[in-house]
Amino acid sequence: MTTTYREPLLAWYARGARDLPWRGPAASPWSVLVSEFMLQQTPVARVIPAHGRWLGRWPAPAALAAEPPAEAIREWGRLGYPRRALRLHETARMLVSRHDGQVPAAVAALRALPGVGSYTAAAIAAFAFGQRHAVLDTNVRRVLARLTGGMAWPARSSTSAAETRLAESLLPDEPAVAARWSVAVMELGALVCTAAAPKCGECPLAGHCAWLAAGRPAAAPARRTQRYEGTDRQCRGRVLAVLRNTYAGVPRRDFDAVWPDQAQLARALDALVSDGLVELLPENGYALPRGTSGRVPR
Repeated sequence: MTTTYREPLLAWYARGARDLPWRGPAASPWSVLVSEFMLQQTPVARVIPAHGRWLGRWPAPAALAAEPPAEAIREWGRLGYPRRALRLHETARMLVSRHDGQVPAAVAALRALPGVGSYTAAAIAAFAFGQRHAVLDTNVRRVLARLTGGMAWPARSSTSAAETRLAESLLPDEPAVAARWSVAVMELGALVCTAAAPKCGECPLAGHCAWLAAGRPAAAPARRTQRYEGTDRQCRGRVLAVLRNTYAGVPRRDFDAVWPDQAQLARALDALVSDGLVELLPENGYALPRGTSGRVPR
C-alpha cells in the first residue's frame, strides 16, 4: 500500500512544498524544535517571522538558557499560549544541563523535555534527524481518514492506537524517505486536503482516495468557534502585554487601565503567577519572571 501512495505524493511534495525555514538543509535540530513548539497552536504564517526572530536572537539552546525566562516570554510576543515560551526556556536549560547544549535524537530523551509530548518528539526525531516515526498531527489524521477510511474526519478527537498503527504501516522502510513521507502527508493536509474546502482536483492521491471514491460523504463536522473577547485568556494577554513593555515592576493599580473587571483581573493575575509567567513582587507589584522557574530538574 505504501508504494502505491509513495511516488505520487513525494513527487508532488518535491514540486510544491513550501519553503519554510525549519525545513531547509541548513536548519539545525534546535530550529526544528523551536518551530514545533511555535506551531502547536499557531498558524504557519504567524510562526515564520517569530521563528526567524527567535533563532536570530538565540541560535542555540545555550543562548536562550543564559537569559531569564522573562526574555522568552517577552520575545514570544503575541503568538498566544505563552506557557509554550516558558516550556521552551525550560527545555533550553535542560538541553544545556543534560545534553551538552544539543537537541537529543532519541525519542525517549525528547519526551523527557518540558512541553514535548509524543507528537512533538516524533516530529523532531523525524524532521531534524531523519528517523522513521509516525507523525500524527490534525492534518495527517484527516488525510489518512479520507484516504484509507473513506471518512471526512477522524472518528475520535484524540489519536487512537489504530490510527498510530495505520500511520506506522504506511511509512516507507528507509528512515530518510519515511521522514520525507511524513512531512509530505502533513503538507498535503495543510494545502490540499484541507478541513473545510479540500481541493481534490489538485490531490496527487485522488485516484487512491476512499473518501473521494465514495462521493465525499459526511462533510467535516462544524467546529464551534471559541469566544475570545471578554475571556480570562484575553485578560491574561492584556496583562502580559503591559509587562512585556517594561523591565520594571508594575503596580497592581496600573492594570486597571487595560481591564476594568476587577474580579476577572485578579483571577488572571493569580493564574499567571501560578503558571510561572508572572512574578509577584514584595511591594505588591508584578513583573515577568526574572530568575529561574525552579521547575527544571538539575
